[in-house]
Amino acid sequence: MKKVGFFQTIHLKFVLIFILLILVSMEIIGVYFVKKLEEKLQQNFVSSIKARENSLEYSIKEVMKSSDMNDEDTENNIQNILSSNKSTDIEEIRLIDSNGAILGTSDSSNQGIIGQKITNKNVETAIYVGKEWNRRFIKSGQRIWVFLKPLQVANSETVFIYIVGKVESVYKEINEINKIFTKGTGIAMVLTAILGIVLAQTITRPISDMRRQALAMAKGNFSRKVKVYGNDEIGQLAYSFNHMTKKLQEAQATTEGERRKLSSILSHMTDGVIATDRKGKIILINEPAEEMLDVSRETVLSLEITSLLNIENLVFEDLLKEQDPIILDFSTKEEPYILRASFSVIQSETGFVSGLITVLHDITEQEKIDMERREFVSNVSHELRTPLTTMRSYLEALAEGAWEDKEIAPRFLTVTQNETERMIRLVNDLLKLSKMDSRDYQLNKEWVNIVEYFHHVIDRFEMAKDQNVTFKRKLPTSALFIEVDLDKLTQVLDNIISNALKYSPDGGQITFRIRIQEEMVELSISDQGMGIPKDNLKKIFERFYRVDKARTRKMGGSGLGLAIAKEMVEAHGGNIWARSEEGKGTTIYITLPYDRPQEDEWS
Repeated sequence: MKKVGFFQTIHLKFVLIFILLILVSMEIIGVYFVKKLEEKLQQNFVSSIKARENSLEYSIKEVMKSSDMNDEDTENNIQNILSSNKSTDIEEIRLIDSNGAILGTSDSSNQGIIGQKITNKNVETAIYVGKEWNRRFIKSGQRIWVFLKPLQVANSETVFIYIVGKVESVYKEINEINKIFTKGTGIAMVLTAILGIVLAQTITRPISDMRRQALAMAKGNFSRKVKVYGNDEIGQLAYSFNHMTKKLQEAQATTEGERRKLSSILSHMTDGVIATDRKGKIILINEPAEEMLDVSRETVLSLEITSLLNIENLVFEDLLKEQDPIILDFSTKEEPYILRASFSVIQSETGFVSGLITVLHDITEQEKIDMERREFVSNVSHELRTPLTTMRSYLEALAEGAWEDKEIAPRFLTVTQNETERMIRLVNDLLKLSKMDSRDYQLNKEWVNIVEYFHHVIDRFEMAKDQNVTFKRKLPTSALFIEVDLDKLTQVLDNIISNALKYSPDGGQITFRIRIQEEMVELSISDQGMGIPKDNLKKIFERFYRVDKARTRKMGGSGLGLAIAKEMVEAHGGNIWARSEEGKGTTIYITLPYDRPQEDEWS
């Protein structure tokens, strides 16, 4: 047996587990503590700035209560107030009028900006809105916190207090605390490693003895005994090991006959396996076979194999001679379920039959694919044959002289043209599905405001519709950007909205919605049409499936539109499904991946 390397020993793993436990624990505690501390320090920082801001408001109001803003004394007083309120936590204080002009600043080295307009677009927007505003930024590698607050002064005029706070000191304190936690974690890991080494030694010593005994047993030596170091769990394991050694010595003589049977069974364990005795009664069944046949081991032992597999038209002797697999059909009305049973006879060296091995393989999916392939070919043949037959009849009539009839000829030509267009649509749909099924199918994605785009699609249908149907929109007012292939998504929405218009009654309503989920944007289109029966709801996205075939063909449908929509939506990583109630209408839902906008990195 290969020698166990140092990096594979339980000894080392034990120590590593202890160290990792301490490390994880310390990290969890550290992260929680630092997070709470950071929140508290930021709150204290904001509170101190707010307190300074309140004092500043009072002083400015007093100065500007009865003074003219353009008065030189007023400007000097404002300048003195701003300078006196500057502290270690505040980098600069400015007073700005409602037009964005700077009335004063606490920065003595930057007095030249007084009278100039601010250039910060965010501040300009906040002044225009006239509401309190704050934001964190990084300036020259330092974190700052900018506050802007409106202030009503004399003559109902509004000025704005602009404060730039130095929040970098908060993060310096947090970094110092992180260093303390790192040192504490290192000390704890060293102590844990020492303790782990001592503890692992007491556990691995008896295990090493048992390993040496196992190696001796593998060579056929059953006379050795394992030394028992105590009466704990490892000691009990040593007692059990010695007892097992004795039993193995007694059972060695009886294992050879069973080995051949076990070897034959294990060679077929990839699927469900059933073993019988020489009379056809079940003596062994594995878990996959239990699951496939929906039985338990206790209920099938000693049962006839022909009864279990529901092939009572055959006897056990027939199975012994069977060379080809047997197909077992357990399908129900709701679900197909087909198994393939292969048989292998267990024989001794003298040719005596001692049992039968049955291997079960689930071929339901394979059969379903074959059935769908046959159904697809049949549907395509039928869809093409119907318009071709119609066209042939009308063309034969035209060839026999109907073309001379000015009343009949145009009508026949119109029908022929419509059937031709129907075949072209069908072939185009088949080509789309074929392209999506191929491996080289790719999406040309781009970032799109889905709300604006959805409005555009709805507008196009609303202007072109000739039915008495109203459109109702329940869409967000803010922009939502997602990455999609516009051409493919347009095909999906066009198909769904066209269906909604086709099946909407006169005077009906179509409702369009957009909802934001965790990591998805959900689009839904609801009509008030005839609805879809519950049993057919899951099948409407299958190829060539129609709820009402006669009506769908009359309206020009091929039965491929929703199948194409499903393929395109799933290619985007989304999902599409329907909910419907007969007589009340149908809603089609589409979800598409959506990455929420990230918060400011210092928020």
